Amino acid sequence: MSKIVALVYVSLDGVMESPAWTGPYFNEEHGEYAHTRLFASDALLLGRETYEGFVQAWPGMTDEDGFADRMNAMPKHVVSTTLETAEWNATLVQGDLAKEVAALKERYEQDILIYGSGALIRSLIAEGLVDELKLWVHPVVVGEGKRLFPEGTPTSKWALAGTTTFSSGAIVLDYRPNGE
Repeated sequence: MSKIVALVYVSLDGVMESPAWTGPYFNEEHGEYAHTRLFASDALLLGRETYEGFVQAWPGMTDEDGFADRMNAMPKHVVSTTLETAEWNATLVQGDLAKEVAALKERYEQDILIYGSGALIRSLIAEGLVDELKLWVHPVVVGEGKRLFPEGTPTSKWALAGTTTFSSGAIVLDYRPNGE
């Protein structure tokens, strides 16, 4: 059975939208970490907005270390109530979200990785389906934009399972649900 692992770029003020602001902090260490996470996964689970951005950017990408090939080849599951079709090796997840995602967890052995997809992550947290929350915090205050946890998000508790620091000043905070 796989785990649902959410990997989210966030700023110090919690913004996750349009993460071009991460560029100055991306270096070889970041690339190695991202590579490890992707290759520890069997599939991607994406919200519609993230999927639409990725499907425009990734299919034409190539690189020397196989990251783009892996990203393009692996199965993707897109949660959407508005899309009627999906491409880029993707299938739509529709209907009962908890039931469908639980079935995906049974289907795969390695992790199911979520990039971005804030609304999807919040919905899955509410259903108790996020097994790991990896917040990739960048040392920048963006000031405006969508936040991973906007005002009104229900309370949930998490236990710190580890940290990964980068010479750029970014850090990954690795959390697990704290089922008190």
